[in-house]
Amino acid sequence: MPPDISLFTLALLCLAALAAGWVDAVVGGGGLLLLPALLVGLPQVPTAFILGTNKSAAIVGTSAAAVTYLRKAPIDVGIALRIGVAAMAGSLGGAFFAAGINSEVLRPLIMAVLLGVLAFVLFRPAFGTAAASGPVSRQRVLAAVLIAGLGIGFYDGLIGPGTGAFLVVALVAVLHMDLVTSSATAKVVNVCTNIGALTMFAIQGTVLWQLGGLLALFNLVGGTVGARMALKRGAGFVRGVLVLVVIVLLCKLAYDQWFAV
Repeated sequence: MPPDISLFTLALLCLAALAAGWVDAVVGGGGLLLLPALLVGLPQVPTAFILGTNKSAAIVGTSAAAVTYLRKAPIDVGIALRIGVAAMAGSLGGAFFAAGINSEVLRPLIMAVLLGVLAFVLFRPAFGTAAASGPVSRQRVLAAVLIAGLGIGFYDGLIGPGTGAFLVVALVAVLHMDLVTSSATAKVVNVCTNIGALTMFAIQGTVLWQLGGLLALFNLVGGTVGARMALKRGAGFVRGVLVLVVIVLLCKLAYDQWFAV
């Protein structure tokens, strides 16, 4: 636990962890809340420790959401685990390179991808409202392993925010899942990416375990509640939250690119 952290700052971080767990469970993107909160609340802590501590909290909420979905959503566990194993390998690699990341180079690229995602979702109202019938071909599963697994897994270990949203969109686009099933599958994959990234951060010794444990409790509550709401309210609710999360992430990246000092 950082020795100079105030009770007020700690309370705000706990609230951010609670909200992040909820957002992450519904559609992903909880890092949009918790990661900036940690950066602002702990300005004296090195970035590597912020990233590691964020993962130590996020993995608990994501796991709780995944368990909730597994009990009630029609998830193909075999496909989810195949993508998840690839995602774990990708996140290990991303976390290894995280210390030397140049965000100025990556930020415009991520913004362009997000704009494409937003346009795709907005201009296709039927996107993710119904799942495709019939078995999924091996070619589509392989594409999902490479894109949602290795690719997005690497991004999650490297930076993180928006990973869940990217996973949801990729799974709907490649495997033709409905949004609820996609969000449920994304949680299983996201648990694997968090395991990979957290393992590397732990090896490097860049995790504040006491703070992460406290934030994990609030993230757990948020993740459980968010998953239940997504299951209850259906694809329309998930789609609305997805659009909102992508817009917020775009605004955050644009501010960091052009206005942040």
